[in-house]
Amino acid sequence: MSDDNDDDFRQSEDNRFGGRVRRYARVGASAGKLATRLAVGKVFGGEVDHGRYAADLTAALGGLKGPLMKVAQILSTIPDALPRDYADALAGLQADAPPMGWLFVKRRMRTELGAGWQEKFADFGKDAAAAASLGQVHKATLPDGRDVACKLQYPDMAATVEADLKQLRAAFAIYRRYDSAIDAENIQLELAARLREELDYEREARQMALYGHMLRDEAHVHVPEPVMDLTSRRLLTMTWLQGGKLQAFVDRNPTEAERNQVALNMFRAWYVPFYKYGVIHGDPHLGNYSLRDDLSVNLLDFGCIRVFQPGFVEAVISLYHALRDNDRDRAVAAYESWGFTNLSNELIDVLNIWAGFVYGPLLDDRERKMEESNSVAYGAEVAGKVHAELRRLGGVKPPREFVLVDRAAVGLGSVFLRLDAKVNWYRIFHDLVQDFDVAKLAQNQNEALEKVGLERPE
Repeated sequence: MSDDNDDDFRQSEDNRFGGRVRRYARVGASAGKLATRLAVGKVFGGEVDHGRYAADLTAALGGLKGPLMKVAQILSTIPDALPRDYADALAGLQADAPPMGWLFVKRRMRTELGAGWQEKFADFGKDAAAAASLGQVHKATLPDGRDVACKLQYPDMAATVEADLKQLRAAFAIYRRYDSAIDAENIQLELAARLREELDYEREARQMALYGHMLRDEAHVHVPEPVMDLTSRRLLTMTWLQGGKLQAFVDRNPTEAERNQVALNMFRAWYVPFYKYGVIHGDPHLGNYSLRDDLSVNLLDFGCIRVFQPGFVEAVISLYHALRDNDRDRAVAAYESWGFTNLSNELIDVLNIWAGFVYGPLLDDRERKMEESNSVAYGAEVAGKVHAELRRLGGVKPPREFVLVDRAAVGLGSVFLRLDAKVNWYRIFHDLVQDFDVAKLAQNQNEALEKVGLERPE
């Protein structure tokens, strides 16, 4: 690379960094002004127009995109982590980081793999094949003929993540000024921990290998293989999996049997690892999987993974049995095992409302749709009732472990709604957990983590 090209690269990098600093300054100022307006409105008893403030908040945070978009997607499915107007507005954010040009990509690849990096590939696509929240993907071919995906992290992402998390704290602080129904401290801590983990692509490669191990016997779920000698903390190389988008499948008007088969494959892709190994994929976003022609599922992204203590998974099943048998004491024990505290009788009743909504399809031994009453509108109605009751009772502090389990349940539920799937969820669930043994899960988990070289995360 010539000196002139090096100068161009440094200037481009400086411009990116300078632009990011200016955005952070604007966001901080905008969030501060918004918090002040909310506080003034509350103190003087005025009517707070949260729809307007949600738009202002989105305008303030929207320039950051990237990592914040992933956080917003998760928050939008956690009941009342933020007010509905705010969650809806944030969920509308899209990743729009400008793609790295070829000159920039070559420089970054040389940093990650060394000066002779191009010799490690038979072919390397100059244009990005896809965008991720923290980087972009290039399709390449190895000398042995394998097609691979190379996910290259955008520059300065560690600093970007920390700045975005700072603005997320500001958003939660705004919320706390007027509504105490949900204490979001643990939600914030969980999202911060998982997002920081996503910066480490070597860790993601090991998590990918973990999923390959856990799903090795699932014929209808496919996991790419990491190419470890072409992977670093900021570059992840994996085998390329061919597939199409879920919406394209829905748009071709598939039969009910086809839609049900995709739903079953998705269910097993998410819940075999959870109930057999205590691990969950915390981000069932549409961009994180694809469908093959035979309706099997490709899992594509393994940055947002949660490993649970075996006792937590046991409590998830125990709460199911408590709801099925109307066993209040068992439900209380399950909530306490999850980490809920100060459980009054009224608070237990409110938690049971939400649990009954989430577990509902699993309690009904017949073929049915995921939600039969009024789809999304009914879910919003239940969430609104739960929020109103929590606010009346002084609020609740969801445990950290709750965040991604709820995200997976609600996120997958929305996928099943989109598929209009009609299956016996009760039978599917019981087939998966009928031989559940917490000691066996602990053994499976320990062996799997050791096999791929993963330490138990925070």
